[in-house]
Parts: sequence; structure tokens; C-alpha cells
Amino acid sequence: MAIKKSDIYRSLWDSCDQLRGGMDASLYKDYILTLLFVKYVSDRAGSDESLIEVPPGCSFDDIRALRGDKNIGEEIDKIIAKLAEANELSGVVDRAFFNDAEKFGRGTKMVNTLTALINIFSREELNFSRNRADGDDILGDAYEYLMRNFATESGKSKGQFYTPAEVSRVVAAVAGTGRATSPQQTVYDAACGSGSLLLKAAEAAPVNLSIYGQEYDITTRGLAVMNMILHGKEMAEIAQGDVIADPQFMSGDTALQTFDFVVANPPFSLKAWSAGLTSDTHYARFTDGMPPEKNGDFAFLLHLLASMKSTGSGAVILPHGVLFRGNKEATLREKILKRGYIKGIIGLPANLFYGTGIPASILVLDKSEARTERPIFMIDASKGFIKDGNKNRLRERDIHKIIDAFTQELDIPGYSRRVDWAEIVRNDFNLNIPRYIDGSEPEDLQDIEAHLKGGVPERDLDGLSAFWDIMPGVRTALFGPNPRPGYADSLVAPEEVRDTIRSHPEFAAFRDTIRAAFRGWADANTPRLNGLKQGDLPKKLINDIAEDKLARFAPAPLVDKYEAYQRLMTYWVETMQDDVFVITGDGWVAAKELREARKEVDGGKTKWLEEADLTVNKVRLVADVIPPALVVARFFPDMKAALDAAEARAEELGREVEEMTEEHGAEGGLLADALTEAGKLTASSVKARIKTGEADAEEAPILRRAAKLLAEEAAAKKAVKEAQAALDEAVLRKYPDLTEEEIKALVVGDKWLADLATSIEAEIEARIETLTARVRTLTERYARTLPDLVAEVEVLEAKVAGHLAAMGFAG
Repeated sequence: MAIKKSDIYRSLWDSCDQLRGGMDASLYKDYILTLLFVKYVSDRAGSDESLIEVPPGCSFDDIRALRGDKNIGEEIDKIIAKLAEANELSGVVDRAFFNDAEKFGRGTKMVNTLTALINIFSREELNFSRNRADGDDILGDAYEYLMRNFATESGKSKGQFYTPAEVSRVVAAVAGTGRATSPQQTVYDAACGSGSLLLKAAEAAPVNLSIYGQEYDITTRGLAVMNMILHGKEMAEIAQGDVIADPQFMSGDTALQTFDFVVANPPFSLKAWSAGLTSDTHYARFTDGMPPEKNGDFAFLLHLLASMKSTGSGAVILPHGVLFRGNKEATLREKILKRGYIKGIIGLPANLFYGTGIPASILVLDKSEARTERPIFMIDASKGFIKDGNKNRLRERDIHKIIDAFTQELDIPGYSRRVDWAEIVRNDFNLNIPRYIDGSEPEDLQDIEAHLKGGVPERDLDGLSAFWDIMPGVRTALFGPNPRPGYADSLVAPEEVRDTIRSHPEFAAFRDTIRAAFRGWADANTPRLNGLKQGDLPKKLINDIAEDKLARFAPAPLVDKYEAYQRLMTYWVETMQDDVFVITGDGWVAAKELREARKEVDGGKTKWLEEADLTVNKVRLVADVIPPALVVARFFPDMKAALDAAEARAEELGREVEEMTEEHGAEGGLLADALTEAGKLTASSVKARIKTGEADAEEAPILRRAAKLLAEEAAAKKAVKEAQAALDEAVLRKYPDLTEEEIKALVVGDKWLADLATSIEAEIEARIETLTARVRTLTERYARTLPDLVAEVEVLEAKVAGHLAAMGFAG
């Protein structure tokens, strides 16, 4: 059976379900990632790439053999301890103890829980022996998936071990590792957590950098080491300890080791940052002054700067306060700026991180081009995000836009600009982003004169210039001249605005332009999609076709190229990624596979875990790649038309039965005595009434008509079932007979490109709805002037006075 990427995610998260109730969610990761580590190194043992030794008796197969064993917890701990000892990983990968009755229960409870956990890791989708992790980092993605969910479930206080992957990608892109030229170069994270940010920075380099990291928490350090191994970075050096009081990477006894590239997401505003720090362990980090005693943000920044080579660069995530807070931090900020170490600042949305909801910023550091009076490139990306549960998350479009703006130094109004040194000095070295970039939405002002005298302000219409630039005729169709300068008259009623826009030839031309951009992209990439083969890398595919779409929509009017890009990336995550994973893993033939729907049996009751795509002879089948509807549309249109006709006939007869019931079924009606207790007209209830022999000459004919109509409805419903069954049988027989060319036509043309074309149509509609809504708001806002309203009130007052007088209440 073909395996989808989501199958891997689902199985890994199923493993967490086995732990619920027995321990705090923050501890799931310690056990699940340990088993994932053992499974991965066992599956890859003996391969050329593996640097981890799996001694006899220490493989996952040996753990699997313990299922049902009364000493299962103790024996698992022994196996992992031996594996750790053989690879000098004692105290690193063996810190999660499975023989823990408080977490797994006692006796049979522990045996059953650990056996179920092992069974999940024994599933075929978690078999890493087929090299599915090579090149495309399938396992790394699974690790990221787990870490995100662990951080979410662990809550605010325990999610600091993980930097969201989207933020890590931005940091990696701006930190400078992309310009690395030699494997001798180094990348360092001073607060590496589970290592996700450090790995992203290393992977952004075109060469294999030497990796260094330090983490304060000993258990989290173990996660980082396992993460490095799972990503094929076994040679990474991950140290444990307080990086401020006890930095582990030193050049001799008195100086810090320096690195080519640095990244970090240190704990925000750490109060006890200086605990253990002495005058002997300053290591030239605080020559410009000491940070505040109860706020460690600048301590970490100064440590990173001191850990950079004179040609080094990097990026650090810090709370916004470092940009504008006063006193000691103001002095330190000014000195750092005057040294020219700050290359850029990126303001991020609030509530991205699991440890805090406050907004953060990325400070881009660069010593290689350090100079006095250096300008700074600033980005306000605070509004680009999507809600994801109780957190915010950067979308693919947000990530791409940030990176594009920074790397190309794009001047985007309200978003990004280069800030000259003189402006920074004028602001007393305060770097608060709103001082330099006004990202606020323009206020929707009410026009008093328009409310008094009528007309729509031209100022408001000019605010829609992006639309009028490509559809000037639409503006003249909607608005005409007003005698007063600066105002226009609405030519159509608010309810007619949408139709006026959509029926205009300039709208049709705009729509055709966007469709042409999509067709150009589709035509260019269809050969690439049809040419997919086993071993191809899905990540490379989506990167290539997404970048091409971004480029093709760059000149497109109204439709933001990043939105067109996002629609593809969303579809990739939701649908296309799994399809491509199946095809590149097992070939096109795997795309036509059908399988039984997943289910679980509990206490003799069956619970279906997913909806069936096709049910034949009571067997529920799922088509993971090719939905039956596509097979029907391409190969059985006549049978589908016949089924639709049969359904239409059955629905028509059903409506006639309802109408007859409504007309004659009321109390005292001719069919009142032929209804069921529930008030329904059925064949049985009509037959029973006829058999009583009590129907009079007026009731009997209507009963016969009802009986005939119900018989026709029953026959029509039977015809529907037979037509549906025949179509399902035909479709079921067709799946195994599909040729590779037919599969490609179904998947590439009928599914992927058709769905993506629909998404572009939705974007066209969204643009027009934006224009329609704004025009309707303006036309409705100023449609009735104050004098009109006053006159209407006077008329109504006169009517009320007349009614009161007629009732004898005249004043």
C-alpha cells in the first residue's frame, strides 16, 4: 500500500494518544522522540550514511520482541541505555525512563500501554529503511510536526524549547548562511533548545557547515542531539550549560570561540540571567556596559556579537522592547548601532511563540560590512499571519515576502524601507519600527458635506485607484459627475453594483488576464508534473513550480502574486503533497490503489475513522489519490447522467407526495386518515386505509392516486439504488485497469490543475467582492442626505400627529 506523508504524521500523533492521562503533555516529547530515534537509527543501521552503531540486542526489533512482556519497561530502558553507551550518548538519549509506574501505570497497565506504543512504531509508514528521508527530509518534517504539536499541548510555560519552523526559516534566510563557501565555516546557536532553528540555519547553506549549539536544560539538550542525528547531522556539537555564566565553546581559557554565523532565540527578558556570572567570566562581552540586572535580552545579544568572527553575520529573535527601552539598554543600543553591527530589523506578529504572546523582532547582525553611520533595513511584518488555534502563524506568503523584501531591500509602502543613519540619530537611536514605517490602515473618514448635500467624495473613490487603473470604464459606469467639485453621483443602486461590475467588458478582460497567467503557468509545468517518477524530491518540485507561479503572477493586475503563491502552497499542504509523496515513493501505479477505510473496534462496536469514497457490497473503500468522482466524470458520463436523471425523477415524485400530503392531509382532509402517527403519507398507511373499506366516494379516488404515486416513487428510488450500484461496480472495475497515461490525466489534469484553477477563480471573485463591498458602502453611506432625512422625519411626524388627533389626543 502506498504511504502518504500524512500517514507518518498520523501514526506519530497516535502514539501520543497512548500517553494521555498518564503524564503531563510537556513530557510526551521525551518518550515519543526517544522511540522515534531508536526506530530511525535501527532502520538505517548498516547503511553508508549511518554514523550510529546499533549493537546486537539494541535495535527496535529487540524492543518489538518485548510486547506483552511483564518486564517491558525495564527491558526497554536497558536496550536504550546500551545503545546510548555504545555511541557515547549516555545521559543524552536515555533520559526518558519507560519503567516508570507513575507515568505508564503498574503491571498490566504498563504492559498494555507500552505494547500499544511499540505497535504504532511498528507500522509500515514508520519504516525508514527505504531511504525515504534522503534528500527530502521526510523524517525531519515529521520531527517538526511533532515538536509543533508538543509545544501546543505543553502550554505557555513549557513550549520554549521550540522555535516555530516558519520563524526559523526567516531567521535562516537572513542570517547569511546562504553565502557560506566552505565546510570549514561554522554556525552557532547560543540557546539552541531542541535545535530546530540551528538546523534551519545550517540547511540554508550551500555547503555542510560545522554545527555548534548550547542549551541550558539538560533534557532539551538531549532532544537537540537526537534532532541532529535524525537530520543526518551526527557530527554537530551540542553542549549543555548556562551560556552566559558558563559558555562551553572557548578559545583557550579567557576568550570565546567565534563563529562565521550565529542564530538564537533566547528566553525573552530573562530575570536571572546573571546568576553565576563573575568578573572572570565576562569574556569581553560587556565592555560597553552591563545589561539591566533583571532583563537578559541585551546579555544574549552581546554574547552573540562577541561570538561572531569579524567577518561574521547572524540573526537573533528578541522582544520588541530591545528596540526602544531606555536607561542602560538605550546606552547599549546606541553603542551597538555606532559600531555598525545591526544590518536590519524585522518586526514579527504577536503571539507566534509558545512561551509568550508578546510580539518579537529579528535583529539581523553583520560584522562583515560594519561601519559607522550604517543605514538599517526595516520591515514591519506584524500584520502578515493566519490564526492557528490559539496561536498566530506565518503563512508561506508571509515568509516569502519577508525574505524577498529583506534580501532585495525592497521599498514597500507601509511594509519595508531602508532607514538612513541621520533619521536614526534624529530619533535618539530609538528603533521602534512604527517611528519609521507607518503600517496603519488609512482611516475611513466620513464626509460631512456629502452627508448634507449628497454625492460620493472623489477622495474615497480615488482610494480604489488600483481597480480603476485597469478598469477605468467601470468607474464611469458606476459614478457620474456631480455639480460640486470633488464629488460624484452614483449611477446605479447599491443592489445593482455587483451586476454592473461583472457585466462590464473591462472586468471580463481583467478576468481573462488572470486566467491567462494561470494557463501559462499550467502549460509550462504540466510536463514536469506528468514526468514525476520514483525517487524525485517533492520539496524540490513544489519549490520550483511555486517560484514559477510567483514570477508569472508578478505582473498580474490586482491579484497579489504572494496570494497566488499562497493558494498553491495551501493546496500543496492539504492535498497535493500526499499525492506526490505516493507517486514519487511507489510510482504512478500506486495512485490507483483503493484500500478499506480505517476503523477501530472497541467493546465489539466498530468506529469508522474516515469517510468512504466508494462503498461496494458493504465494503467501505478509500481512494487516497484519485477520487471516484474523477473516474466517473472521465469514463462514465452516460451512467452518471442516467443516475442524475433517476435521482431527479425520484426527487420530483417525492415533492409530489409532499404536495399531496400538504393539500389533503390536514385535519378533515381527504388523506387525514391515511397518515401515520408521525404525519407521513406512506404506501403502508395508504394501503391500510384502503383495506378498512371506510373510504367514501370522494376519499377513495385520492387514495388510489396516492397509492399509485407512492408506488412510482418507490420504483424511482429503487432505480436510483440500482443505477448507483451499477456505477459503483463499473468504477471499482475501472481502478485496476487504469493505464499510466489515464492516471496522469486524472491526477494532473482533472485533479491538481482543475482544483488550482478553481482557487484562482476564487481569487478573482475575492478581488471583485472587495471592490463591490467598498462601492456599495460608499453609495449607501451618502445615498440619503441630511435634508432628505429631516424631510422624511417631518412627514412621519405629521402622520403620527394626524393619527393622534383622530384618536382624540391632539395637543
